[in-house]
Amino acid sequence: MKKDITHYRFLASLFDYPQADYTDRMLAAQRQLDERFPEAAALLRPFTEFMSGANLAVQQELFLRSFDVQAVTTLDLGYVLFGDDYKRGELLVNLNREHREAENDCGVELSDHLPNVLRLLPKLNDAELVNELANRIIGPALYRMIRGFEPEQVELKDKFYQKQHKTLIERPSDHYTIFQKLLEALYAVLNADFGIEEKELAEKTSDFLKNINTEAALEG
Repeated sequence: MKKDITHYRFLASLFDYPQADYTDRMLAAQRQLDERFPEAAALLRPFTEFMSGANLAVQQELFLRSFDVQAVTTLDLGYVLFGDDYKRGELLVNLNREHREAENDCGVELSDHLPNVLRLLPKLNDAELVNELANRIIGPALYRMIRGFEPEQVELKDKFYQKQHKTLIERPSDHYTIFQKLLEALYAVLNADFGIEEKELAEKTSDFLKNINTEAALEG
């Protein structure tokens, strides 16, 4: 019997740019995790409590500063794992094929965009492929994305952006790392479903972090 992993559809929606129904989707996701994944639910709760009390403009600003404009991290899994290496190109080609065959609409985003990959999982019939995506792509990328919100990494990125762009957009002073909680909750669900192989997570560093660390070393 095929494993029920339809919960990745509503989790995917939390990584879409917030719209008017974002709070409703978030509260629905919290209820689902409360029922099925208590550990993940506890991780998500600070995110839900803060973001459900924030207006749409704040939700959107925090999303953009986390994943888009002078971002803490990116939602493009291949870039997190491989940077601009040819391996990302190979991943995109393979994922494009899987999305097409599963009739999974990627919209305007690339095939390795986290919400697209999460929506793909329940549509795949190949259990081995689903497990491979979870353990070799989504899990390791989430690990790096979560680390990206740590204070020392945020400081390095801010220095990098300031040097590259000559100015640094002011970051929201309160809860600017709140999306780390959402990533942690997703990782906990993924681990409960697939048992992420921890030994593989720290083996590689993305090109983006390598560039930041190099810049910091040179300045030091």
